[in-house]
Amino acid sequence: MIEATSCGGVVIFRGKILLLYKNYKNKYEGWVLPKGTVEEGEEYKETAIREVKEETGAKAAIIKYVGKSQYTFNTTNDLIVKDVHWYLMMADSYFSKPQREEFFVDSGYYKYHEAYHLLKFTNEKQILEKAYNEYLELKRSNLWGSRKYF
Repeated sequence: MIEATSCGGVVIFRGKILLLYKNYKNKYEGWVLPKGTVEEGEEYKETAIREVKEETGAKAAIIKYVGKSQYTFNTTNDLIVKDVHWYLMMADSYFSKPQREEFFVDSGYYKYHEAYHLLKFTNEKQILEKAYNEYLELKRSNLWGSRKYF
């Protein structure tokens, strides 16, 4: 068994959520949230910002930590147990450009209900729900976009 750690973001701009569509040799297809592996010496927040930028081209700032998800998958010779730390993030525009090297073929910003139904994995739907509720709460309190978070 191998333990791995990734970090990612629920990236929001003007109420819409950034998703990526992955197509790996027609075996893996589906919409996902941007995330990636923590590099040596990197803090979780740094990983989340870097991975969002690499995978989507989006410039985003962290607003707050929203939680951790965990899942397992098999490789040819091992079981991988992966922890993913998620952040609510704010993008500075609707710009996105999927990272082809990682087999992302599309990206875009979607309304909450669209994003929720597009997401392939249940654990990402749960994180989206939690992050979006945090976003709505910050908006209600007039704190979303406040300089206090930058």
